[in-house]
Amino acid sequence: MTLASVVANAAHAEDIAVLTPYISSVATNEIVETFKKDAAGKGWNVNVVDTRGDLQQLASRVEDVTNAGVKAIVLVSVDPKQIGDQVAAAAAKKIPVFALDGALAPGVTASIATDNFALGTILSDKLFKQLGGKGNIVKFYYSAHPGVHQRELALDKALAANPGIKVIAEHYVKVPGPIDDSRLAMETFIRQHGTEIDGVWAAWDEPAIGALLAQQSDAPDSKMVIAGIDGNPQAVDLIKQCTDLIATVRQDFPGIAHSAVTEIANVLEGKPVSKQEIQVEAKVVDRASLGVTCPQ
Repeated sequence: MTLASVVANAAHAEDIAVLTPYISSVATNEIVETFKKDAAGKGWNVNVVDTRGDLQQLASRVEDVTNAGVKAIVLVSVDPKQIGDQVAAAAAKKIPVFALDGALAPGVTASIATDNFALGTILSDKLFKQLGGKGNIVKFYYSAHPGVHQRELALDKALAANPGIKVIAEHYVKVPGPIDDSRLAMETFIRQHGTEIDGVWAAWDEPAIGALLAQQSDAPDSKMVIAGIDGNPQAVDLIKQCTDLIATVRQDFPGIAHSAVTEIANVLEGKPVSKQEIQVEAKVVDRASLGVTCPQ
């Protein structure tokens, strides 16, 4: 969707602008596609803008759709505080702003997401238990995303409570392209640390997949425990295949989108949102939950 078409279409009464820097992310794309499907049932005209990791362009595009007079703005996988001036300008024009898989911030009508600190805690507990409470791990993180940063904070708390677990290497993942970037980083860590690496804590599934690919190619005889978050279909398949990727924490991305459409519909009818901060549930996906028995 071009900027010109976004602006041109904004004259319609129920135009909704969906903006994200991360449409290439499996999780973000699932939210957006589900939102579009539900919104179509409401007769809304949904315009999706992807800025491919560029937050400055995102800010500019939010200004564009605000000036065009859309009925609502939906930010997906964004920290609204990073574009606070633009969110405030939209709110000043009485345009409701919804943050999906993001965070609550001034000017945001409602935030709909998973409790990301809880996700990080679940991931850390699963990984540490699998390691028997001791071992060396590699950490893949991305603090620019508010939810992913909360997972990192949860890891910090878990590490403080589990002194037998040590982070011996860490990598700030580049986005877009997290699988390839994480694979390259993991290849470096394997050269540096070799069999000292016992596990991988990945703040979401793409880095976990990249780390696994590096392990399979550069250290195929090693044994690691790798875990991530989101329930990426590729990650689930790798868990089923009895690789060293042993678990993920599945977020209810369709649930986030469904809830957003319900809340926006209420606001468009002049009703208040049910609450400003709405959280959806998550569940662990591992071999047991998938009914998979792997050889010892």
